[in-house]
Amino acid sequence: MRRLTRKKALTLVKELDAFPKVPDSYVESTASGGTVSLIAFTLMAILAFLEFFVYRNTWMKYEYEVDKDFTSKLKINVDITVAMRCQYIGADVLDLAETMVASDGLKYEPANFELPPEHRLWHMTLLHIQERLRVEHSLQDLLFKTAIKEAPPAQTRSEESPSSLRACRIHGHMYVNKVAGNFHITVGKSIPHPRGHAHLAALVSHDSYNFSHRIDHLSFGEAIPGLISPLDGTEKVSPDSNHMFQYFITIVPTKLNTYGISAETHQYSVTERERAINHAAGSHGVSGIFMKYDISSLMVKVTEQHMPLWQFLVRLCGIIGGIFSTTGMVHSLVGFLVDVICCRFQMGIYKRLDAPPNVPADDQNTLPTENFSQE
Repeated sequence: MRRLTRKKALTLVKELDAFPKVPDSYVESTASGGTVSLIAFTLMAILAFLEFFVYRNTWMKYEYEVDKDFTSKLKINVDITVAMRCQYIGADVLDLAETMVASDGLKYEPANFELPPEHRLWHMTLLHIQERLRVEHSLQDLLFKTAIKEAPPAQTRSEESPSSLRACRIHGHMYVNKVAGNFHITVGKSIPHPRGHAHLAALVSHDSYNFSHRIDHLSFGEAIPGLISPLDGTEKVSPDSNHMFQYFITIVPTKLNTYGISAETHQYSVTERERAINHAAGSHGVSGIFMKYDISSLMVKVTEQHMPLWQFLVRLCGIIGGIFSTTGMVHSLVGFLVDVICCRFQMGIYKRLDAPPNVPADDQNTLPTENFSQE
């Protein structure tokens, strides 16, 4: 009984076979078929190889959601060199609630405004990257994926005496409230004032004002590799002593998840403006560098994605099956056309072979005439 059941099961399975088996005696191998097969197999191998590189590639997916974090602090990372002595300038933050944030995390170091050759080379490279980022936005995705950890050359202390150094490097970080604010560098050190915010600038003459500056780095949040801020490498030279530089910054919270790093940081866009202060001409204001920032209510989630394995297999099967079927149809069509053309020529040959020797084919139905003599 078991053997009969197995035989019935095998018979049923054989009847369900949807792939017909053609005997070898019915198969004819031709040179044209072999050539088409070689071409088809070559195309399959090339496209499958290229598809594997597509499978290995990744892309960045951008999603947006509302930022619900209002209680955390915002970290400001600063590295700015101003062409004035350190005792003449002061940097601090005044937020929207008129709360002055202490700048204890910032350090003031005397420096030269001109860069040494190795630092100038890095600065020019950074400016070139910034220029390409404005044109090719997909370059930022590449920087995210590669997570470049190359740092600029460390700025060493100058061997000159501090009295001969006429610039000041302000670097460090501060933690501020997550509200709009104004980070500024202006003349004089900040002093507490019951009616607002003030800088002690009475002891500094207007002739010594020079707010030419270079922003080596300015970012918000945790610094992550692969993220180049828009103001990194910016260098401004003041044409006159009494000048105001303004940067209007919009900060966007960002969550970055790649195969190399996972972090929460902030990106920003910036609009620049500068003008000379001339009260006689109606251009009022305070000389200095003012960075007014605002925080967006939307958060950007940047995720690195990869093609699923099942999708890769489906695409691979489509490539192999499509090429196999297409080349088979093309081969059959070409063979049909060749047969039609060859049959016409062969029919003409057969007609010529049926004609008598030394007699034109057109004269086959014409009988020759003979002269008979009567005896």
